[in-house]
Amino acid sequence: MSGICRLAVALAAAAVVLPATAVAQESNPLVRERISVSNPQPPAPPVRVQLAVNFFMPGSGDEEETNKLRERARRSIYEMANGECTVLEQVMAKSCRLEAIMVNVNTSRPANNQPVGINVSGSFTMQITVK
Repeated sequence: MSGICRLAVALAAAAVVLPATAVAQESNPLVRERISVSNPQPPAPPVRVQLAVNFFMPGSGDEEETNKLRERARRSIYEMANGECTVLEQVMAKSCRLEAIMVNVNTSRPANNQPVGINVSGSFTMQITVK
């Protein structure tokens, strides 16, 4: 084979190999740029928070006053429950939802120098998502 023939074959082979290599090199950076690795954290499970309160409200023994006192007692429990989500969100919760409220109001009967009034107990349950 003559020198010119060999040179022509070598140039033809280079012309075929070089463009394929150049295209492959150009496409790799694009592929790498499109790959993204993420490690998503699973959502935090909800947590139940329960709170119980007990207190005494003195009264006179008058029936009308006792009825008003019972209403004030229930209202106090509801206001506490309403404000508890605010406290939880300030301290530890991303979100808070009130699930249940229990209120128990009992008239106390004076005995052994105990005052007349009502005993109040309440509990509430909230569901929160922790920060």
